[in-house]
Amino acid sequence: MSLVFPHTFVPWFRAVAPYIHAYRGKTFVVALAGEAIAAGKLNTFVQDLSILHAMGIKLVLVHGFRPQVTEQLAAKGQVSRFVRGIRVTDPVALDAAQEAAGQLRFEIEAAFSQGLPNTPMANATVRVVSGNFLTARPVGIVDGTDFIHSGLVRRVDSAAIRRAIDIGALVLLSPFGFSPTGEAFNLTMEDVATATAIALQADKLVFVTEMPGIREKQDDPESAIDTELALAEAKRLLAALPPPTLPTDTAFYLQHCVKACEGGVERSHILPFATDGALLLEVFTHDGVGTMVVDEKLESLREASSDDVGGILQLIEPFERDGTLVRRERTEIERDIHFYSVVEHDGIIFGCAALYPYPEAKTAEMAALTVSPLSQSQGDGERLLKRIEQRARAGGFESIFVLTTRTMHWFIKRGFTSVDPEWLPEARKRKYNWDRRSQVLVKKL
Repeated sequence: MSLVFPHTFVPWFRAVAPYIHAYRGKTFVVALAGEAIAAGKLNTFVQDLSILHAMGIKLVLVHGFRPQVTEQLAAKGQVSRFVRGIRVTDPVALDAAQEAAGQLRFEIEAAFSQGLPNTPMANATVRVVSGNFLTARPVGIVDGTDFIHSGLVRRVDSAAIRRAIDIGALVLLSPFGFSPTGEAFNLTMEDVATATAIALQADKLVFVTEMPGIREKQDDPESAIDTELALAEAKRLLAALPPPTLPTDTAFYLQHCVKACEGGVERSHILPFATDGALLLEVFTHDGVGTMVVDEKLESLREASSDDVGGILQLIEPFERDGTLVRRERTEIERDIHFYSVVEHDGIIFGCAALYPYPEAKTAEMAALTVSPLSQSQGDGERLLKRIEQRARAGGFESIFVLTTRTMHWFIKRGFTSVDPEWLPEARKRKYNWDRRSQVLVKKL
């Protein structure tokens, strides 16, 4: 018999409610690596996907089958051959791919048909629709290598897929496509998922893979996962990386996330299947568990320059006047401008935040977090918080803290905890205004 603890369950459920409201009716394209299925993760993944479906999210599932095809080939006494991360599909490999795809579709449909009591699938009704939604073309001969029956997506029948998901079905796509003459081509899961997300203009593209995400330091396999990458930043990183050949190469999934965002998909994610519930954690928690690539072409989130001082002053002045923010003189902002990050749209500053370091205590203060009333409830506050967290991690800090008198609940919902003012670094404690009685909130990084 499981126990429910109201003091933890109720606040958690309330905290995820905004995400439930925000994602109802949205379209997600989710790509599941064949390695996850081989690792025995299918049933729990299907349960999590069914929860998203029950919450009104429209779903397209693309499965991979790389290890399954390799296993089929090995059973036939054949060796797999990959060039540039793409399988060279000869007639024997094409047969193996068709066998593997058929078996996996059967297993996936069976998993969605579960209805065991006392499991997340109890009372679930998920109808799975699949079909010839993809038109393909051959990869052809590249640098002397004939890829034979390996192909690329030529066209996605987005109208047919949209009709299916609009009536509540889950669309299941295998990495196969057919030419107008009926010839079958072996595609990659990544190409299918990316092309489908772009064709549907999906709200999210999610890769559930063997990759934990994109690490903040590429030369350090133990460094933290970068939870959010702006599209421009992701493109710079991709340009500096060697061409990928393995799914575990940093650029392997990142290149598809970038392509999707450039094609109009606002959010693309790389999640580790090794983390139980990774899909739910990414969708329903603030920090998530993998890496999200964000298209920020409509707005610029960047570090501030001296040209931004006037815009910052104009933004924060109303909040200083009503007591939400501590007053800052122009000379102070000019002096500290390198500590600030801003959100700019069409030359107007809509948000700002500053990071003041206290290296002796391995912490830093986030100050002056402000979002214009004209753009509140659009996520700019969270984006600024993410940027400040990234800057703090890059600086080697172990935590960030804020002082606030009115917005403590906003920070607590995003992972901050309340501490006594005595916790503050000595240099900051000397400047603490005891008459203002600001709450001190800390977040570990």
